[in-house]
Amino acid sequence: MRLCSIASGSSGNCIYVGSEAAHLLVDVGISGRKTEGGLKELGLTGKDIDGILITHEHADHIQGLGVMARKYEIPIYATGGTIRAIKECRGLGSIDGDLFHEVKEDVKFTLKDLTVNPMRISHDAAQPVAYRIAYGSRKVAVCTDLGTYNDYTVECLKGMDALLLEANHDVNMLQVGPYPYYLKQRILGERGHLSNENTGRLLCRLLHDKLKAVLLGHLSKENNLPELAFESVRMEINMSGTPYKAADFDIRVARRSELTPVVEIA
Repeated sequence: MRLCSIASGSSGNCIYVGSEAAHLLVDVGISGRKTEGGLKELGLTGKDIDGILITHEHADHIQGLGVMARKYEIPIYATGGTIRAIKECRGLGSIDGDLFHEVKEDVKFTLKDLTVNPMRISHDAAQPVAYRIAYGSRKVAVCTDLGTYNDYTVECLKGMDALLLEANHDVNMLQVGPYPYYLKQRILGERGHLSNENTGRLLCRLLHDKLKAVLLGHLSKENNLPELAFESVRMEINMSGTPYKAADFDIRVARRSELTPVVEIA
């Protein structure tokens, strides 16, 4: 099983998860050309993709959806609310309605040898979800765009072999930065985005002996720095009451516009 971030950040998100038999994308928030370029680096083409899992309808998650869906007739999986919102996004162009497949939170479905399990998240979109994907006993999760987390979130993400978690902003950078007040409040709110510190605190509740890799994703271009996200999350782990230290785990920052090294889960 493989996990790779093709692009992750406030300007565009596209994550690959696959096995030998099945190949999935979680979101296509970059151009079709960039998506195809990322797949080529993985030794794949759009023809190989068995499904696109959409978390929600914001542009940084669906920008290239219309192009990829039309060119390769790839099935699209999303909640009912997200599907309706996507259909109202005129900038995507027309997408064949037969390509859409509605999913529901905590209801598993299978794509070849991969099992997909959507989970609820708190974000200001129509009906957003994160995705857990399993290949036999191996499990990964892609969870971004959540303003807060709770016991449900923790239970959903426990026991993963690899995680891509949002570390969107540094609170101080956001507060003193150029964003207007209403946007700062939106980001800091419970339907906004996770700060570096809150990501670290969530991660502390998810650490276990077999966790192979953590990718920190969806970093804000204006309100975060890769080094800051990395060190802030590590500090939260090292200062927590868990028996673990940050150095016990492979923690990386997903890059904004290029592939991260592929996480292989044997």
